[in-house]
Amino acid sequence: MPRWPFPRASLALSLLLRAYRAPVSFGTNAIVELANGKVVLVRHRYMPGLCFPGGGVNPAESPADAILRELKEEIGLQRFDALALFGLYTRKAGWTTNHIALYRLTNAAIDFRPNVEISEIEEIDPCDPPPDTSAATRRRLAELTGAVPISTIW
Repeated sequence: MPRWPFPRASLALSLLLRAYRAPVSFGTNAIVELANGKVVLVRHRYMPGLCFPGGGVNPAESPADAILRELKEEIGLQRFDALALFGLYTRKAGWTTNHIALYRLTNAAIDFRPNVEISEIEEIDPCDPPPDTSAATRRRLAELTGAVPISTIW
């Protein structure tokens, strides 16, 4: 595996400092569905477990534009059929509050290459996520499959 110019600690510290300066943040994540019915989950270099791709919304950027930018950067999004808002969630994280817009993309095509932020991806069955899938991602997959109602808490 190639060594990246930024150690994990510096990326984690950068995210922590951003949260300290802005105690309310707005982020986006995406349920990326491939033509084969699988869903893409990512493994970040700075946190454990598998989760949905996504990231922060920049000033004056719409959430839809933010998720498309993040998906191109993180997983090499090439194309998709539809983009729809799946849900809007809130998560308390220490002294900060995160608001997360979760989008759903269907029939997506990607060209993933490991990068500074994402070490690998997994294409998973949404009804049977791997054991190291984050708890929040598991809850969203259960909402996607209709096993539980859609919540407002991440």
